[in-house]
Amino acid sequence: MKLRTLICTVLIVFTGLCLHAQSPIDNRPAYAKNPAIPAFKLILTDSSLFTHKLIPKAAFTCIVYFSPDCGHCQHEAAEMIKHMDSLKQVQFVWVSYRDFNDIKAFGRKYQFDLYPNIILGRDPDYAVPSFYQVKFTPFVALYDEKKQFLKAWESGVEMPELLQFIHKK
Repeated sequence: MKLRTLICTVLIVFTGLCLHAQSPIDNRPAYAKNPAIPAFKLILTDSSLFTHKLIPKAAFTCIVYFSPDCGHCQHEAAEMIKHMDSLKQVQFVWVSYRDFNDIKAFGRKYQFDLYPNIILGRDPDYAVPSFYQVKFTPFVALYDEKKQFLKAWESGVEMPELLQFIHKK
């Protein structure tokens, strides 16, 4: 009986020490823990494959996760296009998981193909929204020239704020 009590006591103390030694759970989204652009692959509107490694060099890279039927996303696209002359130093990567034809129609509507600094594609693996833990669209993440995280806007960014942010860097 004493042996059983001793074993139980040792197990309880050992378990308590193990639990105490574990670090607390970090619920922050991955982008808050890892400053690099996440790994992803997209199917572009011309059906070619594109990965995070192919993002062209630019002063800033802006990842925009969107839904083609989202009114806020449509507003974001229209505003971005209106200010494109001031956004030439930003490489935009517009990403969606939605239907490929809807993504292509969105790109046509906002004439993304006229701008060499806009990449538009479908994320078939759902890697981008998983990494950012997207709750609302548009989700916007901004990175510097070294592709290191600067700022995220979880409900889209107003163009004056984005312009002010990139021009003060």
